[in-house]
Amino acid sequence: MTTRPSRLPLDRGSNAPSINTFGGLSHFLRGAVADEESRQLSESLAQLAVHIEAIVAALRLNRQRSIVAPQLVDLLTVRRGHRQLVVNLGLPWRGLYEYAMYLQALNNFRVLIGQWLLEGGPASRELMLGAEDFELIAWRTLGDGTLLIDMYEQWLSRDPAEPPASALGELREPQVQRAVAWWKKLRL
Repeated sequence: MTTRPSRLPLDRGSNAPSINTFGGLSHFLRGAVADEESRQLSESLAQLAVHIEAIVAALRLNRQRSIVAPQLVDLLTVRRGHRQLVVNLGLPWRGLYEYAMYLQALNNFRVLIGQWLLEGGPASRELMLGAEDFELIAWRTLGDGTLLIDMYEQWLSRDPAEPPASALGELREPQVQRAVAWWKKLRL
């Protein structure tokens, strides 16, 4: 199976993706269009990135609950709509390993935002949340979404004449028998 090179811009020295701001990610996602579902998911992910970037900027200035908490609640609303879009994606998306992982990341992000809002209680003036902690979780979540889009687009660009890649066909019989026995033990 031939794999397509990543569409992410790469750093020449490290050969790693060079997007390092939420704005850069948002710009990249606007150009990630393989089909209508991909376009919608990219736009929705870009909308999440815009809200996240505003929260990171607010947290860097101060952690006042009266300023940052409403932004976090707005982010929860945007995240809910984005998650609904992800849940309604077609069957090809659901077959990807990254699909379930991204849904889990979105759910974990929601739980963490709720915890951050509750920490210290509503009477506290400041959130116990720092910009670095929020940014770390936000990047992970957005990265999982970007990976889902990239993997879907690679799946679309595969050669349909090629059989799906599977290491199982390359295993010798004793290895296959051990794998089947292991799987049966798991199911008990």
